[in-house]
Amino acid sequence: MMLFLALVLGYLLGSIPFGLVLTKLAGLGDIRAIGSGNIGATNVLRTGRKDLALATLLLDSGKGAIAVVLIGLITGWTEAPMAVAGAAAFLGHCFPAWLKFKGGKGVATFLGTLLALNFIAGLVACAIWLLTALISRLSSLSALVAAALSPLVIYVGFGETVTALAVLFMTILIFIRHRANIERLIAGTEPKIGGKKE
Repeated sequence: MMLFLALVLGYLLGSIPFGLVLTKLAGLGDIRAIGSGNIGATNVLRTGRKDLALATLLLDSGKGAIAVVLIGLITGWTEAPMAVAGAAAFLGHCFPAWLKFKGGKGVATFLGTLLALNFIAGLVACAIWLLTALISRLSSLSALVAAALSPLVIYVGFGETVTALAVLFMTILIFIRHRANIERLIAGTEPKIGGKKE
């Protein structure tokens, strides 16, 4: 029952499309018609509104963390329901029912969820993202590197098998959601952070 509650609550929280809501409220139209068409913070940044991009980043990361914390409070900080809630929030962000299951790529939600599941591992992932971004100025590459290393950090560093499996699930989805980015990275045509994609 707790796992089912974690799944439903996580998905509902994760499926709130903050990037779309914020850009519409700001009079910028549908973010899905801008840049990459993604509803996440990186594409919101392409509108030129850094404040909206930051708000989207914080809200998208926060919804995954809130799902984990709420289920943690309900279950007495039990690992399995918390891991399910986090993975479900990530799934909801990537495939929200309200947008015909066409959502974001989940990087901010992934990082927020990871911070809530294992704060130190989350900090390590954020550091990896930041370091890769500073060197490459490629948001997608930074996300892929941070996501790929996170399950290993949790499993090897902390021995949290269930959490590591949930993070591995999210990592696989991140790579699937970044298929086009991976193709552009290989081709050398991936836009830089802050750049505008035609």
